Amino acid sequence: MDIKITPGYLHGDINVPPSKSLSHRALICAALANGTSRIKNTLDCVDTEATIEVLSKLGAEIIRNGNDIIVHGISKTGTNFSADCRESGSTLRFLIPVAAALGASATFNGHGKLPERPITPYFTELTKNGIIFHSEKMPYVISGQLKAGSYFLAGDISSQFVSGLLFALPLLDGNSEIVITSPLQSKPYVDITIDCMRSFGVEVVEEENGYFVKGNQQYKPTEYTVEADMSQAAFFLVANAIGANLNVLGMNKKSMQGDSAILQITQQCCGKAFDVDASQIPDLVPILAVLATFCEGVSHITNCGRLRIKECDRLVAISTELNKLGAKVEELPDSLTITGVKSLHGGVCNSHNDHRIPMALAIASQRCIEPLTIIDAKCVSKSYPEFWEDFTAIGGKFDVVNLSK
Repeated sequence: MDIKITPGYLHGDINVPPSKSLSHRALICAALANGTSRIKNTLDCVDTEATIEVLSKLGAEIIRNGNDIIVHGISKTGTNFSADCRESGSTLRFLIPVAAALGASATFNGHGKLPERPITPYFTELTKNGIIFHSEKMPYVISGQLKAGSYFLAGDISSQFVSGLLFALPLLDGNSEIVITSPLQSKPYVDITIDCMRSFGVEVVEEENGYFVKGNQQYKPTEYTVEADMSQAAFFLVANAIGANLNVLGMNKKSMQGDSAILQITQQCCGKAFDVDASQIPDLVPILAVLATFCEGVSHITNCGRLRIKECDRLVAISTELNKLGAKVEELPDSLTITGVKSLHGGVCNSHNDHRIPMALAIASQRCIEPLTIIDAKCVSKSYPEFWEDFTAIGGKFDVVNLSK
């Protein structure tokens, strides 16, 4: 689906959708619990459906009831199965160690850029502790039984590896530790993993250089409510910062989500250039680039080189597409330098099949002089399937066109 947006300022009430990150985590914890859990306000999107598919193959019974999900925990582990992680890095990286802890022989497949996204830490650390990888390229085929022990992970690749191990290690006979060998980036994502696990009765102890996990713990069934997604709220908060008049509803302003940093960033910049270290908030970089585009002066978004191995190279994608429209974004190896402009001239942009790029561009369209066309705008379904409906409800105007063929 290609869309042509007629520029205009957004206005009205917008309810922020549920957190994708917390939906993944709650589904996993519920599936590992012995009994029945209810997860309320769960995000329904392509990525969470991928997690549901893998958990179902592992033996959980998962029933959707509107925005709530009933999860009957795994009583008998599925084995010798093949599961499709689609394009979800969270699904793949969280559930490989979970399957390994359950002793499942499993094949993990995926699409888009997912086969190119690294899982190198698992090749080294899981194989030291009882797991055999029968392939080092997707599809990944694993067998064996994960054992308790010491796991050494670099902190500058992805926090998803830490979270994946944290989900798995409490299930093992014996205590384990995760030793972080370099500064941990995106630590707030690990914090929300630990907080979610605690809600399901499992404890993790944070230590100076990592985490201690007691073995033989049991996830307990519970009722869990997923809070609003601060990564998605960021689009609407930035919309306000560059001229919209939106009432952004449903946010937990005391959220542990790292992307709640957007509240402070938008409040403090007040139309002036800003400097942000994005090492803990990588998902905010595309929409922060839009914010900086309309701030007076030169802004710097630093420590974001890991964005090159997301659904696309996000540093290339957001700088290329904004520059097509008349922005002044300089892409550096690990950062973006952005000189503010008053407006953009409009034009044709590509989504790069990355859900955060078209959403960021849609917000930027408010300050375009001419229409903005986005090729393959449907990819928002990865994390926010209703984005274009919500965009229309708050005054966004667009027509579906056909430029892809």
